[in-house]
Amino acid sequence: MMTLREAENGWGGVYSLLLTPFHDDLSVDYEAYGEYVRWQTEQGAHHLFAVCGSSEMAVLTKEERVRCASVAVRNSCGHKVVATANMAQTREEQIDEIKRMEDAGVDGLVFVTKGYGSDDEIMVRYITELAAQTKLPILLYEYPGFPNNKISAKAYGKLASDGIIQGIKDTTCIMEGGITDKIRVQGDTCVMNANIPYLLESYEQGARGVIATPSTCGVGILRKMWDAFVAGDMENARRFHADVCSLSDVLDNGFTASAKYMVSLQGIPMNIKTRGGAENRLNEQALKNIRVWHEAAVQKHLMDA
Repeated sequence: MMTLREAENGWGGVYSLLLTPFHDDLSVDYEAYGEYVRWQTEQGAHHLFAVCGSSEMAVLTKEERVRCASVAVRNSCGHKVVATANMAQTREEQIDEIKRMEDAGVDGLVFVTKGYGSDDEIMVRYITELAAQTKLPILLYEYPGFPNNKISAKAYGKLASDGIIQGIKDTTCIMEGGITDKIRVQGDTCVMNANIPYLLESYEQGARGVIATPSTCGVGILRKMWDAFVAGDMENARRFHADVCSLSDVLDNGFTASAKYMVSLQGIPMNIKTRGGAENRLNEQALKNIRVWHEAAVQKHLMDA
């Protein structure tokens, strides 16, 4: 049985989802991105997830996705970097993106389930065939940007037992019938939760990591919770879990702009521009709410001033 310390040294543990900073004209601010990546490594992330939902990957071009992955690798300070590599429409384009992500130097690739979740046979065949195009480790992501994004425990167990994948970002947001079913068949892989309210319960059931939106700006709190749980300090694990839950609630309105604002409050230059216009939902009251939360987090030594 894999221990949690073994998991974090492999493909489990606490991931940082990386935001994509934009200039006012909505071009990618790669200079700010590099500084932000370095800051995330200092905050305690075990691994970095470039090119993800929180990166606004659906509205990045393939060239932008690959360049973001490359900048993340160059600024990773030795941390493993993974990146989604099958966002393109056609299989030929996906294979090209896989090769370009390899050339960017990432340590592992992430494959979204691409809408095949309603058919286990097609799902297993699709992921297996795509994985044959690379020698890099593969993680799965139940990315909600496509329909039928969930993968069944049966299909997951098959891919795990065949050694095709190393883990998954589970977004089912339920325990029984969701993440717990995958945990039962994870074998030597790492099932990782994206749902904050059930995060502690999922750890108790055997989840081996977390890949969740609060990590974009508060990965240090997720790391504190993880370390407390691994050490058997359930009192502090529950306390930090409550902090993560409240951060998640604060970020919910206007994400990812809200997370970018929280990052800027911690001294990393990043404006709140998004390509989806989420900043338009952040009125002065919403911004004040984020500032109040951040000030309290600083006083509790959970975040940087």
